[in-house]
Amino acid sequence: MNSPTPALVTQRAAQRLPRMALLLFCAAYVLPGVFGRDPWKNADVSAFGHMAALAEGRAPWFAPALAGLPTDGALVPYWLGAVFIKALPWLDAALAARIPFAMLLALVLTLTWYATYHLARTEAAQPLAFAFGGEATPVDYARAVADGALLAVVATLGLLQLGHETTPELVQLVGATLFLYALAAAPFRKGRSRAAALLALPVMAASGAPAMAVVLAAVGTAICARSAYAQVRGTALWIAGAGLAAVAVGTALSAWGWRVADLANLHPFSTLRLLAWFGWPAWPLALWTLWRWRGHLLHRHISVPLGITLAAVLACLAMGGSDRALMLGVPSLAVLAAFALPTLQRSTAAAIDWFSVFFFSICALAIWVIYAALQTGVPAKPAANVARLAPEFVPVFSLPALLIAAAGTLAWIWLVRWRTGRHRHPLWKSLVLPAGGVAVCWLLLMTLWLPLLDHARSYRPLLARLGEHIPRDACIAAPQVPRALLAALESMGRYRVDAITPPELAPCEFLIASLDAKQPTPEYPGWKPIARIQRPTDRQDFTVVYRRSAAAR
Repeated sequence: MNSPTPALVTQRAAQRLPRMALLLFCAAYVLPGVFGRDPWKNADVSAFGHMAALAEGRAPWFAPALAGLPTDGALVPYWLGAVFIKALPWLDAALAARIPFAMLLALVLTLTWYATYHLARTEAAQPLAFAFGGEATPVDYARAVADGALLAVVATLGLLQLGHETTPELVQLVGATLFLYALAAAPFRKGRSRAAALLALPVMAASGAPAMAVVLAAVGTAICARSAYAQVRGTALWIAGAGLAAVAVGTALSAWGWRVADLANLHPFSTLRLLAWFGWPAWPLALWTLWRWRGHLLHRHISVPLGITLAAVLACLAMGGSDRALMLGVPSLAVLAAFALPTLQRSTAAAIDWFSVFFFSICALAIWVIYAALQTGVPAKPAANVARLAPEFVPVFSLPALLIAAAGTLAWIWLVRWRTGRHRHPLWKSLVLPAGGVAVCWLLLMTLWLPLLDHARSYRPLLARLGEHIPRDACIAAPQVPRALLAALESMGRYRVDAITPPELAPCEFLIASLDAKQPTPEYPGWKPIARIQRPTDRQDFTVVYRRSAAAR
C-alpha cells in the first residue's frame, strides 16, 4: 500500500491539450455517421423501428412492440428516440432519433474525462515529488491524464460502429460511464456522486442490462466500503441502494431471463480474440498500467476502472462473447490506459506513433483510392471489386462530403507533422496519433464511402425489390421474420405488418418468409410463392414473397 508511485511527470509534461483541439477531436468522432444515412441492418434498424412505432402510435409506450411482437425491457432508449421523433417532425425520423444518441456519445466522452480527472487527483495517483521541485501540480497532472483518457476512448476501435448506432447498448454505456464517474468523484463531489450512482444503475436496468447493473453495484459497494475516505465509505450504502433500485426496475420490466440463460455459453478464447481488436490500443496500455502500478492495485485510481472493466469482460464471457457487453468497459479501460502515460518510455511512445502513422495513413489512402475508382473508374480493379461486392450500386458525388473529407485529410497530415516534430513533452502525446487516425478514417468512411456503406447495410434496396411485388401500405403477414426486417418493413417501407397471427388466420393478402440459401422454399397452405428476393449485397439470406391463393381469399 505504501509502494512509491511509478509516475515521473514534470510540470512541462502536464500541459493540457488545447481545448479547441479537444473539441475538434470530439466533433470529428461524434458527428460523422449521424447525417445522411438509413438505419443499418440488425440492431440499428431494430431499435429505430421500436422508436418509430412509439412515435407514430403503432405501439403503447409502456409495451413497445414490432408488428405485434413484444420487445425486451429496454424502455428508456426507445422512449428517448421516440420523443425526439415527435419533437422534430420536420426532420427525417431516422435523423431525429439519431440526434439524442449522438449527444449520449458526447456525454460518454465528457464523463470519461471527469472521472479520470477525479481519479488522478487522489493522493496515491500523484507523480513522484522531485528533490528540487518541478513536478507537475495535482490539477495540471489530473487534466493531462484526463485528456489522455478521452483520446484513448476515441482511439478504441470497438466503439466506432457500436457507439454510432441508435441502440439500447449506447444508453447502457452512458449508465456504466456515469457510474464510473460516481465512484471516481466520491471523495470530492459527495452529492453529485451519490446522485449519479442512483441514476446510473436504474437507467442501465431500464435499458436492458439489469444484471450488469447489479454486478456494478456489487463492485462499487466493495470498493467504497474499504476506502480510506470516510465520505466514500458512506457512499457504499447509496450504491447498494442504487443496486436494489436496479433490481426493482429489472423485475418490473421482466428483463432478466435471457441474461441468465446465456450464462452457460462461455467462449473464453473467442472473447480474447474479440478483446484483442475491440479494445485496441487501450488494452496494451491498460496491461502496462497494471504492471507499473502493481503496488497500487487497491488504490481507487486503479481499482475503480479495473473493477468496471472486469465486470464488462465477465459479462461478455457470460453472453457468449458479446461485443455489446464488452463495449460497457471501454471508458474504464481507457482510464486504465491513461495511467500508463506517465510511465511510458520514449521508445514505446515512438513505436506507438510510427505504427499509428503508417497504419492510419495506409487506411486513409485506401479509402481515397477506392473513392476515386468509384467516381472515375480508375484504378479499374478496385472499381470492379466494388461492382462485384455491391451490385446495383450507383456512385453518388457530393461536393460537401468531398470538401469535408479533404479538410480531414489535411488535418491528419498536419497532426502527423506536429507529432513527429519536437513536441515530446505533453503527457497525452502518445495517444494523439491513434485517436486522430481513428477519427480521420471514420470521417472519410462516413463522407466518401457513405453512399456505398448505406447501399450495403441498409434495407432500402430490399424494400425497393419488395415494392415490385407488394403495393405500398399493403398488409403483410410475417411469421418468424427477423426483427430487423420487421422494423424496416414498418418504419421504412410503411407496410402494415402482422408477425403474431398464424399464416392461415392472418388478415393479409401477402406473406413473407426469411430463409438462408440452403433452405428450400417453405410451403404455407393457402399461399402461393410469387418471388424470391434478397438484398444486393447479401449472398446468404433470402426473402420469399407469397400471395394468398385465389381459393383461400
